[in-house]
Amino acid sequence: MSAYDVLVVGAGLAGSTIAERCASEFGANVLLIDRRPHLAGNCHDPVDADGLQYHQYGPHVFHTNSEDVIDYLSAFTAWRPYEHRVLANVDGRLLPIPINRTTINALYGLDLDEAGVTAFLDRVAEPRAAIRTSEDVIVSRVGRELYERFFAGYTRKHWGLDPSALDASVCGRIPTRTNTDDRYFSDRFQLMPSDGYTAMVERMTSNPRIERVLGVDYFEIADRAHFRHVVFTGPIDAYFEHRFGKLPYRSLRFEFTTHDVEQYQSAGCINEPAEAVPYLRTTEYKHLTGQRHAKTIVSREYPSDEGEPYYPIPAPESREQYRKYALLAQRTRGVTFVGRLAEYRYYNMDQAVASALRTAEELVGVVRAAS
Repeated sequence: MSAYDVLVVGAGLAGSTIAERCASEFGANVLLIDRRPHLAGNCHDPVDADGLQYHQYGPHVFHTNSEDVIDYLSAFTAWRPYEHRVLANVDGRLLPIPINRTTINALYGLDLDEAGVTAFLDRVAEPRAAIRTSEDVIVSRVGRELYERFFAGYTRKHWGLDPSALDASVCGRIPTRTNTDDRYFSDRFQLMPSDGYTAMVERMTSNPRIERVLGVDYFEIADRAHFRHVVFTGPIDAYFEHRFGKLPYRSLRFEFTTHDVEQYQSAGCINEPAEAVPYLRTTEYKHLTGQRHAKTIVSREYPSDEGEPYYPIPAPESREQYRKYALLAQRTRGVTFVGRLAEYRYYNMDQAVASALRTAEELVGVVRAAS
């Protein structure tokens, strides 16, 4: 260990993007660390003993409307087209989610066209004077019955809170369609890295100006080297030693199984909205990776309050708690906080990269002065 221009804490997409920009664009010497023994953070996609690639921390599907993000990442990966499709197990029937024309017709035994679906949803929707919660969002679009069948139980399981206690943004991201478009996302670019996320991040961070040290915590290394500037992508409350208490997160426990069949299910993910079912969804990774293999690997996701911090909880109390940490971060010289855990917000992968690119530009003066 010696002197570096920049220490980047966290080798996920945000940290790796900043490390790459600082080294390649600004000529900085960068130390990139991660407490996990691998690159790519939650996007890590190893290959198991059978040669099957899977996503160790649950399905990650890349989608974006940002041409800038695609152009940037395309320097480090080729792409495979992939449009994610999700089915919901409702009363023993697998129905498309987001709700669309097919969902409505199959659920109610109807034969509505687009105009008919629009009229149906207008009839069952419950108007709300103000949209403040996730319950408000859904019932104002699709009414009480569809809310209960598709969203209420799944959301309670996922977050450990009723949708009426969650910010509107949680369920507000899920569209409702009157046509037969059964894609989960509608972004302009829907792609997967051809060789996987870990291979992409490996290339991003292969610049000789970047030294990578994995399996080490920030607090183990902070006193062992000198840094002109620190970019911290870990949990902001951990950085400040939980001065205002631990920020609440929801986590997931994954149960992986391998099956001696080429295909296990007809879609990448099958959701389980019923609260009686303890897991959230089943994912078959070959849909996502495009891999051809005689076997297939599947995971089930069990929600939990304990474990890796996956989802910041978007509720008024947690936002106020985070605000205290954010004010403290603003007064902390020589450290930039960026990313999902450091900013206590849910980022899609493209949003994490876009935020990191903006942050890297803001650091240019600091980095060039240091190097």
